[in-house]
Amino acid sequence: MKLLFQIFRFLLAAAFIFSGFVKGIDPLGSAYKFGDYFAAFHLDFLQPTVVVMAFILCAAELLIGLLLLFGIKMRFAAWSVLLFMAFFTPLTLVLAIFNPVSDCGCFGDAIKLSNWGTFFKNLVFLAAAVFVFIQRKKFTSFYSKPMQWALLMVLSVVALTPSFHGYYSLPIFDFRPYKIGVNFAEAMEIPEGAPVDEYKTIFIYEKDGVKQEFDETNFPWQDSTWTFVDSKSTLVNAGYTPPITNFSLVSTDGNDATSQIVHGEGYMFLAIAYRLDKTSLKAVDRLNQLYFMARDKGIGFYVATASGVEDIDAFVGKTGAAFPFLMGDEIMLKTIIRSNPGLLLIKDGTILYKWHSRNLPDASIMNGNLFAHTSKLVQQSKSSTLIYTLVFALALVWLLSLFFHKTLYK
Repeated sequence: MKLLFQIFRFLLAAAFIFSGFVKGIDPLGSAYKFGDYFAAFHLDFLQPTVVVMAFILCAAELLIGLLLLFGIKMRFAAWSVLLFMAFFTPLTLVLAIFNPVSDCGCFGDAIKLSNWGTFFKNLVFLAAAVFVFIQRKKFTSFYSKPMQWALLMVLSVVALTPSFHGYYSLPIFDFRPYKIGVNFAEAMEIPEGAPVDEYKTIFIYEKDGVKQEFDETNFPWQDSTWTFVDSKSTLVNAGYTPPITNFSLVSTDGNDATSQIVHGEGYMFLAIAYRLDKTSLKAVDRLNQLYFMARDKGIGFYVATASGVEDIDAFVGKTGAAFPFLMGDEIMLKTIIRSNPGLLLIKDGTILYKWHSRNLPDASIMNGNLFAHTSKLVQQSKSSTLIYTLVFALALVWLLSLFFHKTLYK
C-alpha cells in the first residue's frame, strides 16, 4: 500500500505539473480552447471569462502537482486532485461521444490526444486520485501548519509564473506548426511515398424492397435486378498529415495571396491582427513605421486579419493604418502567433523571427544586415528560454531537496 501510494502520488504529480506547465506557458492557447468549448456547448455568455479561466486552470493544475510532489497540504491536494478528475473524466466522456471539439487541449499543443484517448487516460488518473484520496490521512508532514500555509503561498506564486510570463510575451516553448525556423512550403507538402488515407466504401443496393450492403469485392455490378441506393465511406487508416494544412490568405479584393507568403523570395514582414476590434492601437504607429521603412527598402509588408473589409476600412479610418491587409481564418491566425498584433519576419518562405506587440522592433532593424540581426535575436531568445527553464527547474529541485525528505508515510 505504501509503494502504491507513492507511485500514484508521483504519477499524478508528474501529469499535473506537465499539463499545467505546457498550458501555462501559452495561456492564450488555453483561453482559445475554452472559447471553443463554450461555443460548442452554447455557453457564449462565458466567452469574456476565457482568459481568467485559463489562468485559473493552468495555475491550479500546476499547484496541485507541486503539492503532491512536495508532500505539502496533502489532504487539500488529495481533495483537489479527486474533484479535478471527478469533473473532467465525465466531461471527456461527453466529448468522446459527441466530439464537439476534436482536441481537448489537456496538454496544450505539446501532445495531441483524441477525445477517446483523453477519456481513457483520465480513467487511469481518476483511479490513482481515488486511491490517493483514500490513503490521504496516512500521509503526514513534519512541518507545522503555519509553515505549510507559507509554502502553499510560495508554490501558488510559482504556479502562476508561467501563465503571467506567457501572457505578456510569446510562449517560451512553441509547439505549434508556425514556430521559428519553419518553412511554409515544406510544412505544407506531403513527402513522396508518405502513407495516404485509406477508406472502406460500403455500397447500399435494393432488390425486391430489401436493402443490402456490399463492399468493393462483392457488389452486384453484373446483376441488373439490384438498384443502387447509396454509398458511404469510412476512414480505416489515416495517412500522413502535413504540419500546416489550412494556411490561406486572400487580398481585400478577393485574390489569393497565399503564394506570396509561401513562395515569396527575399524578406517579408507579416503582421497578424486576427481581430481588428481587439488589436492594440499603440502598436499601429510602430507597424506604420515598419511598413514605410520596408517599402523604401523593397521589403514586402502585410497585415493579416480575420476581420471583414468593412471592419478594415473602419480601422484604417480610425487609426491611419497605411499598410496593406490580407484576410484569413481566425483560428489559423491565432495559431500562427499569440499576440494581437504580432509580427513575423519571413525570408524565402521561412519564419526567421516573431515579435509580440509589446516588443515590436524599431524600423531601424532594416538598416544593415537584417539576417544577422534576427539571428542574434534568435540566439538571445534561445538563451532566455534556457535560463527561464533552468531557473524554474532548479527552484523545484531546491524546494524538493528542502522539503521532500521531511515527509513521512505511516
